[in-house]
Amino acid sequence: MIRLALTTLCLTAASLATSTALAQAYPSKPVHVIVPSAPGGTADFLGRILSTKMSEALGVPFVVENRAGAGTNIGNDYVAKSAPDGYTLLVNGITLATNKALFSRLPYDPIKDFAPIISVGAMSNVIAVTPDSPARDLKQFIAMAKAKPGTFNYGSPANGSSGHLSGVLLASATGVDIVHLAYRGNAQATTDLLGGSLQFGIVNTPVAVPFVNSGKLRPLAVTSAKRSPLMPDVPTVSEVLGVPYELTGWFGLLAPAGTPPEIIEKLQTVAGRILASPAMQTAITNGGADATGGTTAEFVAFIDKESVRLTKALQDAGVKPE
Repeated sequence: MIRLALTTLCLTAASLATSTALAQAYPSKPVHVIVPSAPGGTADFLGRILSTKMSEALGVPFVVENRAGAGTNIGNDYVAKSAPDGYTLLVNGITLATNKALFSRLPYDPIKDFAPIISVGAMSNVIAVTPDSPARDLKQFIAMAKAKPGTFNYGSPANGSSGHLSGVLLASATGVDIVHLAYRGNAQATTDLLGGSLQFGIVNTPVAVPFVNSGKLRPLAVTSAKRSPLMPDVPTVSEVLGVPYELTGWFGLLAPAGTPPEIIEKLQTVAGRILASPAMQTAITNGGADATGGTTAEFVAFIDKESVRLTKALQDAGVKPE
C-alpha cells in the first residue's frame, strides 16, 4: 500500500511537472490562426489585430490564414481536425452557435470539437434605408412593412449570419413579415441596397458607417444592447420599440478540443491582458466592434446560451437545414 501510494504520488508529481513545463515552453514555433471567412471582414480584422499583439507578447509569429467557404465550415473543420497542441487556433463566433441548425450534415461538431479560449469582440448591425425611403425612423419602417407583408427584402452574406439573425429576431419581436435574401458577401448585398434592389438593409456596422457618414444610408437603429460609439445618435432597437432585443456578431479565440488546459490558460491570460488595454479597445472600436475579453468559463457559457437561443430563433422562423 505504501509503495502504491508513493508510486501514485510520483506519477502525479511527474504529470504536474510535465504540464508546467509544457505551458512554460509554449509557444516555441509559429502559431497559425485560422479565420474561416474572406479577408476584410470583422473576423479577419479581429484575428489580425489580436495576432499581431499576441506575437509581440509571446515572441513567436501568429500567422493568420483565411480558409473561407461553406458558411465557415471549411475553416472550422480544418481547426477541429488539427493537432490539439496550441499551434492551430480559430477566430470565429456566431456560426458555431447556428451551423447545427443550418446544415443537416457537418464533418465536425461546432461545440464538442473546440476548446473556447476567450471572447474577442462583438459587432452590431445597422438597420438602414436609402435616403429616398419615406421611413424616417424604425417605428415608421415597421408600420410600412406591416402594411405590405412579404414585400420588404433585405440581404446578408449567408443564412445564419448576424445580419440574417438580426432580421429573424426583428420579425419575431414585431410580427413583421420581411424577406431575407442570402448573398455571397456583404459587398453584393450593400450594392443592391444602395441601388434600390433591396427595400432595407441590416448592415454590419463597419460596412455601414462610411455610407451613413456620406449620406448614402439613413440609419434607423442598431441591433446591439447599447448604442455604437461610432454612431451615438442612432438608437438601439430596444430603445425604439420597447421590447427585449439584442443581436451582435460575436467572435472569439478557440483551439481544437483536447488542447492542454495549461495552454488554454496561457493564451487566455495573454489575450485578456491585450484586450483590456485602452489602446486595443480604441483600435477595435474604431474598426466597428467592441472588445470583449473575459474568462474562458464565461465564453463557454456564452456560446452554450447563444446556441440554444439562436437555434430556437431559426427553427421558429422555419429555417430548414441544408
